[in-house]
Amino acid sequence: MTLLLIGGLVVVLLMLLLWAIHFPLHNAAIVDAGWAGGLGILGLIYAIGGDGWPARRAVVALIAGLWGLRLALHLLITRVIGQPEEGRYVELRRKWRTNLGWKFLAFFEFQALLCVVLSAPFFLAAANSTAGFNWLEIAGILIWATAIAGESLADRQLNAFKHNPANRGRTCRVGLWRYSRHPNYFFEWLIWMGFALVALTAPYGWIGLISPALILYFLLRVTGIPATEEQAVRSRGDDYRDYQRTTSAFVPWFPKRSSLTPRA
Repeated sequence: MTLLLIGGLVVVLLMLLLWAIHFPLHNAAIVDAGWAGGLGILGLIYAIGGDGWPARRAVVALIAGLWGLRLALHLLITRVIGQPEEGRYVELRRKWRTNLGWKFLAFFEFQALLCVVLSAPFFLAAANSTAGFNWLEIAGILIWATAIAGESLADRQLNAFKHNPANRGRTCRVGLWRYSRHPNYFFEWLIWMGFALVALTAPYGWIGLISPALILYFLLRVTGIPATEEQAVRSRGDDYRDYQRTTSAFVPWFPKRSSLTPRA
């Protein structure tokens, strides 16, 4: 319990700091990097302070730390440093209108609370004192490795597409983005399934399954696909609507024929 309180205090202070920084930046998207970084930090705190089997704690530190560092740096580079504020947050400012500072403070600190809840697999695995790796843990590590490679590839493909001036105003349909409108989200969810499997053999390890379930809910219903696609339709119009009609939203699958593609 002490470890949870320490971790919670760390992420609360981290989000408070990022909230203060977002004013001179004029970019609330820094909260996204803070969310990823905060979870990575929690994984390291639990791994260092936990009383589980040392090799398992080292794995927790590795998978949580590498995931959090990679995603936080990616989000800082693509959404914060030298970037205009993302459309989702511009829309929030438009909707909220008044007392924006306090409302964003509540939003930032909600992310801190979310970090503590989602970090359950890290905490449970780091407290598991059973020596030796179960096959479920090995499967979880392999899923994590595959998914983080897939997410990294999707991020690189999208970043390369956006940096080509010829693609301005167009929808990315290259590589993994040909088979899913959000391959990065799909692989992100798989990463969390990997985390949950690593924790599953621990006492009360089933609690860790709440994390991928929440991630899936947020991706499909709240801040992931709905908000991203609303902004995409506003900025790219019919091109993105056609992409929605032809391409799987989440799980990669073969695309349908585009209505904008001339027939032979």
